[in-house]
Amino acid sequence: MKYRLLYTLTFLFVWNTLTAQDFTEKRATALTADSLTVAPTRFVTRATLYGAGFTNVFDTYLSPQEYRGVEFRVSRESMRMTRWLDGNVSRQTFFQGNLGYTHNRAENNNTLSALLNWNYALHYHFRLTDNFRLLAGAAGELDGGFVYNLRNGNNPAQARAYVNLAASGMAVWNLRIRNYPLTLRYQLNLPLAGVAFSPHYGQSYYEIFSLGNASGVVCFTSLHNQPSLRQMLTADLPVGRAKMRLAYVWDAQQFHLNGIKAHTYSHVFMVGFVKEFYLLPPKK
Repeated sequence: MKYRLLYTLTFLFVWNTLTAQDFTEKRATALTADSLTVAPTRFVTRATLYGAGFTNVFDTYLSPQEYRGVEFRVSRESMRMTRWLDGNVSRQTFFQGNLGYTHNRAENNNTLSALLNWNYALHYHFRLTDNFRLLAGAAGELDGGFVYNLRNGNNPAQARAYVNLAASGMAVWNLRIRNYPLTLRYQLNLPLAGVAFSPHYGQSYYEIFSLGNASGVVCFTSLHNQPSLRQMLTADLPVGRAKMRLAYVWDAQQFHLNGIKAHTYSHVFMVGFVKEFYLLPPKK
């Protein structure tokens, strides 16, 4: 009698567990399908990358020489579709920061440089095939940082601060190599117009901020005096249950303002992980 009761309770427990699991899986499937058909804008892709590479820094306000060395960079990107233009427009936010340590050709001086960049972009999707898309749009860019020369006395540092409106484009290709899924993406941002801070050649920051001689230090920029370009090539590949991203970044920032020529050229290889998820719908 005791064994029969034990067998009956065990059967009921197992049956209840399997039924509950089946219900949970069906409910999860229904929620995912509902998210795909009703709220595709709630699908978010985020990626965090870390990398290192080579950089070339030149600024005639600090020195007539080029400085070359290493750069470390971190980036965080988020992409999400919107409801605009029948759901064909995506929104991208992109943040990156880099730190460079460089030396001149004579190996008797070094510079330390840093730059933070934040982008907000909108892209229209042209779905040419099921696996290939072209994206075109515009991006707002905000940049700030510095270059510090370790041996200069009078003008040891140069600030970097500029805001741009840029043309932005992407090409996204989903493919398979021997049944292994892979996503390739190429993106470029080309600044078209903006404003930038720059002292005049030979002018100290003491004159600008203490004496008030700030005329002309905020300049209009465009392709004629700030021919810059950011390019990025990425490859997303699944690794177990995670998705890894490999990236190569070519970042060319340069300007010629108030008699000062400057550039920062960076070649960086980065690696990180991609996270894809659905945002929960708002409570009614």
